[in-house]
Amino acid sequence: MKRALIALLMFFVAASWAQNARPRIGLVLSGGGARGLAHVGVLKVLEEQHIRIDAVAGTSMGAIVGGLYASGMSAAEIEREVRTIDWGRVFEPRMERQHLSQRRKEEDFEFSPVLEFGIRNGEVRAPLGAVSPRRLEALLRRYTLPVRNVGEFDRLPIPFRAVATDLENGAAVVLDRGDLPTALRSSMSIPGVFAPLVVEGRVLGDGGLVDNVPVQVARAMGVDLAIVVNIGTPLAGRETLDSALGVTTQMINILTEQNVQRSLSTMGPRDVLIAPQLGQLTAADFERSAEFIALGERGARSALGRLQALSSPPDEHARWRAALARSLPPPPSLAYVTFEGSELTSPGRFAAQLESQPGTPFDRQRAERDVRSLAASGDYLRVDYRLVSREGQDGLVFDLDDKPWGPNYLRVGLDMRTDFNGRAGFNVKLSHNRHWLTPSGTEWRNRIQIGSVPSLFSEIYHPLNWTVGLSNDWFVAAYASAERRIGTVYDADGNERARFDRRTSSLGLDLGQPWGRFGELRLGLLAQRQRALPTLIDSGRTDAVPRAFAATDGGLRLAAVIDQLDYASFPTAGLRLVGQAVIGEGSAIGRFQQLETSALGVYSAGAHTWSLLLSARGASQRETGTIGRYELGGFHQLSGYRDGQLLGNYVFLTRLGWYRRIEYSPVISRAVFVGATLEAGNAWPTREAVRAGSLRTGMSLYLGADTGLGPVYFGVTTAPRGETGIVLFIGRP
Repeated sequence: MKRALIALLMFFVAASWAQNARPRIGLVLSGGGARGLAHVGVLKVLEEQHIRIDAVAGTSMGAIVGGLYASGMSAAEIEREVRTIDWGRVFEPRMERQHLSQRRKEEDFEFSPVLEFGIRNGEVRAPLGAVSPRRLEALLRRYTLPVRNVGEFDRLPIPFRAVATDLENGAAVVLDRGDLPTALRSSMSIPGVFAPLVVEGRVLGDGGLVDNVPVQVARAMGVDLAIVVNIGTPLAGRETLDSALGVTTQMINILTEQNVQRSLSTMGPRDVLIAPQLGQLTAADFERSAEFIALGERGARSALGRLQALSSPPDEHARWRAALARSLPPPPSLAYVTFEGSELTSPGRFAAQLESQPGTPFDRQRAERDVRSLAASGDYLRVDYRLVSREGQDGLVFDLDDKPWGPNYLRVGLDMRTDFNGRAGFNVKLSHNRHWLTPSGTEWRNRIQIGSVPSLFSEIYHPLNWTVGLSNDWFVAAYASAERRIGTVYDADGNERARFDRRTSSLGLDLGQPWGRFGELRLGLLAQRQRALPTLIDSGRTDAVPRAFAATDGGLRLAAVIDQLDYASFPTAGLRLVGQAVIGEGSAIGRFQQLETSALGVYSAGAHTWSLLLSARGASQRETGTIGRYELGGFHQLSGYRDGQLLGNYVFLTRLGWYRRIEYSPVISRAVFVGATLEAGNAWPTREAVRAGSLRTGMSLYLGADTGLGPVYFGVTTAPRGETGIVLFIGRP
């Protein structure tokens, strides 16, 4: 009887305790791109109401916000970071141009970086995503460093799950262990934006495709009730369904909304649904983070009646938050630095150039700069780093994913010009780059141009992996080129007097040194041949027509380039200096000297951008009356004069430019600009003839756009000694 009474008493005590015990609360955060920033506002209200979260499950952007919260970041910390992120740079297609290797920068001056294809296994391939994930991954890596040693997500300050999609079988993949930043990035592999990730042999895409509101995932973590935040993108109206892109986007949204409704239907009476009203804000409006956060707060406050019932005592909540506080462990000493993931390249050749070296303490900023340096080669779809511990030793691992469309890269370009007066030119350009012919990183670059100015170029570039003094990564390069151009000879009044056929070819061998991200220096041997032959002469003025010119020159060549422009077309800041000097022997002159220099500086003040170009070219030439080596004239090359109207062996051009970006969001271009130029220059037959007083002037006013085919201009040109006209120009002036 006594035992029965004790058992009954214990039953009532347990029942009473269970009735008054705090329920385990799960937090479910949905995907939705930029709309997921509203989750931060919800978290702020949950903390204000002293609501303790026992488990977090999230998808896509909800996984990122939820993962950071589960790692110990407070709502205020997440908000501070979100507000300071330059989202425009996070979602750029590739890294800042200033940080690219010089070889990748030079390609921008011939071809738009937007259109890059590749050949692999005998088939032409296109990029998998429109956006580079490098900056997002760097941010996630930085924010989660305090929990870098946590391999099981149940051991995070708050247990956590992320949802991704297995793109091979369409199954939902619940990520509960591994590398936290990789899990967050996998969950947000938005189709067509970020390329999918391969994790433990599975190709993972955005989790919103199969479970955008993972209520059951949170339930499986042992929670008693769930606070569910749904910020999914609503279906678009009929007006958006008039294009393939609009229909595709709508189909994805329909499939996502169907799985959202299935998840919401599983909610129980104790669960709390928060659905912030985000209006017309879209999944791409990351720059409007403050608005999203404010609307998230408003949405959470509309559910205060139910949320307040879940509050903990303030002192208890304060102790819980204090227990979550993160502290960055001391940086380990690196026993090794290794590379993983790449099958097409030999990244070990870059080891000596990295700032992170074995035997030194780990430094986050150095590791991020090393990631940027590795990505600058242009060979990798993804570059990330991990701190790992193996056999009791700490090390740094760089994860590299090869571009699936390499190592044969193709680019297509277009040059076109017309003055709407019968004078026009058209060229189609194709570039082929074969990377990593050898483990040292040998490249073979080829360019072919077909049209008004047919040309060929081929170069073999071979890194030597030398270390000389404080410099390394020396290279040797052999190249050949050929070009044919049909030109016109004009008299002083701008009348056509003859046509000529100019053919130029060259062979060269250089020893060079890259200057990191700044440029490069080359010293080598150059042999070049040029011939200009009149083909059609005005019979009435044969005395005014220059004679044919032919010469074979060669000698020692010194070339240097410094390039820090932020964009190859319509830059907003930076400097580009290019110089070349050749000293040797010439067939027509004996001792031969050639000097070519160009300097372009760009500065922006507010919405206005100013540029100044100084260009000078000269080659020693004794014969008079021959067709000059250089041409000047045309759009931005002395606007108001015809293409190549001025011929000479010494040429000078200066151009002051201004342009302003138009507040317009184009679909097929980076930006649209309105601009103008003032130009001065001339061409002279001999050095003795060069006079400042003989400079000619020209100017232009134009609309321009930086498109996937290259820069496009439409404008008006005029010159006091030239003519006024309209021009359409595609390509680099």
